[in-house]
Amino acid sequence: MNCKMINKIFKDTAYIRTGGTKEELACAEYIKSLCAEMGLEARIEAFPITMYETKTARLVVDGREIPCRAFNGSESKTVAAGFYYLNNLSSASLKKCKDKIVLLGGRLTFSIYDKLTENNALGIITYNGNICYRDTDIEQKEICFEHKAENRPPIININVKDAMALVKANSKFAEITTQQSHYIGESHNVILDIEGESEETIIFSAHYDSSSLSIGAYDNMSSCIALLGLAEYFSANRPRRSIRFLWCGSEERGLLGSEEYCAMHKAELEHTLLNVNLDMVGSFMGVFTAFSCINEQMADFMTKFFKKQRVAAEVKYKIRSSDSNSFIRAGVPAISFARNTMDGTHTIHTRYDTAEMVSAKTLLTDIKLIAKFTEIFANADEIPLSLEITDEIKNDIQNYFKRKTRAVKEF
Repeated sequence: MNCKMINKIFKDTAYIRTGGTKEELACAEYIKSLCAEMGLEARIEAFPITMYETKTARLVVDGREIPCRAFNGSESKTVAAGFYYLNNLSSASLKKCKDKIVLLGGRLTFSIYDKLTENNALGIITYNGNICYRDTDIEQKEICFEHKAENRPPIININVKDAMALVKANSKFAEITTQQSHYIGESHNVILDIEGESEETIIFSAHYDSSSLSIGAYDNMSSCIALLGLAEYFSANRPRRSIRFLWCGSEERGLLGSEEYCAMHKAELEHTLLNVNLDMVGSFMGVFTAFSCINEQMADFMTKFFKKQRVAAEVKYKIRSSDSNSFIRAGVPAISFARNTMDGTHTIHTRYDTAEMVSAKTLLTDIKLIAKFTEIFANADEIPLSLEITDEIKNDIQNYFKRKTRAVKEF
């Protein structure tokens, strides 16, 4: 792996590849072909995924039509009611949502959704973007939490510029119409094995899909390239323990690829020592960050390792919203690596997540560092610390997936 190859991969994958689309499959096949070029045989595993087709998504406020997109999984219906901007979650403000179409001044979570439906909101509007950016892009969002069987309001998303204009105009009345169907499509995981002397396995993971507005160079083709670099290294430096590389599909739609992998490979997980997850590395600016999603002992071990390597890394004892969570829920200890960007130097899930924001040289540095750390566990006679997942992490994972339970299971 070198800078020229890294830049070529970024160029070849500069397209949107949302979960379940033909573009996502094309990227999976491309990753497989890159493995073949290194003399390594990868395979693609398909899994079912719910796909949506929006036939109608319409928002009219005080007689003016506002561009919008319906959430995937939204209820199909037409509602007309008074317009209300909810800028806080006080009891008094929530009561004013009754029989209103509500513009939400923040991210829609499962708990906020419950509060809105409990207060009989008839429709929900969210927004994305930055008021200072020139674009008027609207992200295709998805309901990734369980919602009630009755009293389901339609949910749409608009651009922040239109949201501000509606508030400025002191809007009075809104009408939402959504019509949507669903069907079962396919998403794909890519798997590559490097066999060691033992069936005990370390799994590297990174997602290769993107969000609806992004070509996803930093989030997360950077990590996919890192996995290729790690595969190249470990194929030339065979480890004692086996190593599996997993490029996950449909992470942006709710960790679906890693969830499916853990379900399909449940028996193999009994021999899985550790999951090493990568999500957003190689940025020009930022600090290398390691997440111990296991216990404080691992966090201390990481801190000592980086100090010995004279690397100014940040170590956190916490989970993050990435594929590592699927492995932890399945009982597999997991760590995760990132190079967290500085404020104003990058943005994800937008058209601005391009290869220009990622440094090939930094990415190569990150690959070497991750390889050196993982080699300790891949080659040790005995693992130098406990890999028992704490109750604190288990509880955090339980709460995480509570809010990520997918409504599509009801279909």
